[in-house]
Amino acid sequence: MLDFFISPAHAQEAAAGGGIAQIVMLVGFVLIFYFLLWRPQAKRAKQHKQLVSGLAKGDEVVIGGGLVGRVTKVSDEFLTLEVSEGTEVNVQKNAVAAVLPKGTIKSI
Repeated sequence: MLDFFISPAHAQEAAAGGGIAQIVMLVGFVLIFYFLLWRPQAKRAKQHKQLVSGLAKGDEVVIGGGLVGRVTKVSDEFLTLEVSEGTEVNVQKNAVAAVLPKGTIKSI
């Protein structure tokens, strides 16, 4: 009796090849995400890990906050920076942003 007032709903038939187009578009988005976001970030993380693992006593570095100093002691997770004569600061290794060329501190 309700069919008289409300017409029954029927599913629309799928277009030929519509499923394949959706799969190709999904694969395209995944490839774009991989090459534009994930791969470059992984490359930068690998370079930073190599930079941190290669730190040695006497290196001149700059940390994330902009502090420049000479490495005086290196441990597993921390290092000690001499920022001026007699002033040493303990920082995490991961805070190191870059290793500077020798003699940079004297030229500043």
